[in-house]
Amino acid sequence: MPVLGVTGGIGMGKSTAAGILVSLGIPVVDTDHLAREITVPGSPALGEIHSQLGPGFVDASGVLDRAKLAAVVFADPAKRRVLEKILHPLIALRWQAVAEDWRRREVTGAVIIPLLYEKAYESQFDAVVCVACSSATQQARLEARGWNSGEIEGRKAAQLPVSEKIARCRVMIWTEGSVDSHRAQWDRVLGSLP
Repeated sequence: MPVLGVTGGIGMGKSTAAGILVSLGIPVVDTDHLAREITVPGSPALGEIHSQLGPGFVDASGVLDRAKLAAVVFADPAKRRVLEKILHPLIALRWQAVAEDWRRREVTGAVIIPLLYEKAYESQFDAVVCVACSSATQQARLEARGWNSGEIEGRKAAQLPVSEKIARCRVMIWTEGSVDSHRAQWDRVLGSLP
């Protein structure tokens, strides 16, 4: 049973894909959720963020101010690399353990990893699926989140161009249409996998 890596550009439908897969009975690990889990108050990762990036990202109750941190790291690639060095190894240990469990139990599962290619994880999956949409739709979705053009460009600059992700993946899901269209594509993909 295959373990799938799911990637794509920001705002291109990875969260929607995760919801669809879960509704189809496919277990999903979302690395964005893992990032939240490993940065809870008192966690070693949060201590490292405080130590290496400064105290201004943790509020008085010890909670990570994700918006403030994002504003800084997406504007400063050196600080983003520091954050990634803290978080990514810890996140990878968690999803790799789950993927190994799926393989042992012969369960098809999916791991959502925005930076899958950037971190060279593709060899750890039986297939990589890229969810993608047009740049205009991506822009509209990100603006709907309330992000300004600087925030959008900072996040897009932190990832490979989606055209490269599409060229490298085994399967592409086009998320331009309705959720039903997105789901139908997943039905076809899952039906074609060994």
